[in-house]
Amino acid sequence: RDPDTATVLTRIFKDKGIRSVHVPENFPLGLAAQLRESALRIRPCRGPFFPQRELKTSAEINEIRRVQRTSEASVEAALQALRECRIGRDGTLIWNGAKLTAEHLKHRIGLAALEQDCVASHTIVACGEQGVDPHQEGHGLLKANQPILIDVFPRSQVSGYWGDITRTLVKGRASERLKVQFQAVLKAQQLALKTIRPGVTGCQVHQKVIDWFKNCGFTSGHLRGRMQGFFHGTGHGVGLEIHEAPRLNAKGTAPLRPGQVVTVEPGLYYSGVGGVRIEDLVVITQTGFRNLTHLPKFLEIE
Repeated sequence: RDPDTATVLTRIFKDKGIRSVHVPENFPLGLAAQLRESALRIRPCRGPFFPQRELKTSAEINEIRRVQRTSEASVEAALQALRECRIGRDGTLIWNGAKLTAEHLKHRIGLAALEQDCVASHTIVACGEQGVDPHQEGHGLLKANQPILIDVFPRSQVSGYWGDITRTLVKGRASERLKVQFQAVLKAQQLALKTIRPGVTGCQVHQKVIDWFKNCGFTSGHLRGRMQGFFHGTGHGVGLEIHEAPRLNAKGTAPLRPGQVVTVEPGLYYSGVGGVRIEDLVVITQTGFRNLTHLPKFLEIE
């Protein structure tokens, strides 16, 4: 009665004559100990546990494309709210008679995702200085003339596949420094996309972005006590997990292959200016890539 997981697995393995199994590196320690008590050999695997998942079928790509449409619709919901805002005397954004917050915008994004049977959790809406930390989810009042970094990654409640998109926006007027930063990131993404094709490694794509920013004079590293500049990977695989192989970063030494779905998301982050990141989701093809993202890229919203 009420058998636990170890009991069920032990019975199945015994019936099948299985004495040794491979498990992911993050396999539960307690469960592994229980299975070993039944003389089962547990072998943890390094790297991707099911590497075949890297190569998506046409059906999987179509499903990821569908979820990415939800990603875009969610950002569009945020864009519409920002378009409808007026700028208050204190520089805050006023929407429907109240000051607009990151929490309000994330709620609107979440509702748009739910309408498409997707869940958008841990959405990033980071304004101004908050956006200098790429993983800051954002909170509090949204202000005019400052960058608002919006990163949405919804998951389908039906299929389990993910989408991923980032746009950086300003309600009002962006500073000249921010405009230069935005254009540098946009061109970095374009350069990365031109580099992507089968046979090229993820670290080669990543290095192109690093070299571009360096040549443009954007310094990266510890500046004034915190990481600034470009200090994360250029992209990652997306599928049944939001972060999976392959990686477009310094450790991405494996050649890209047709059927892989990856993000391309360079960014620049500087205290006193804010963060800028632009992210699309693409699939590797036989000759290059196909962009699954169609939402326009612009900085200012009137």
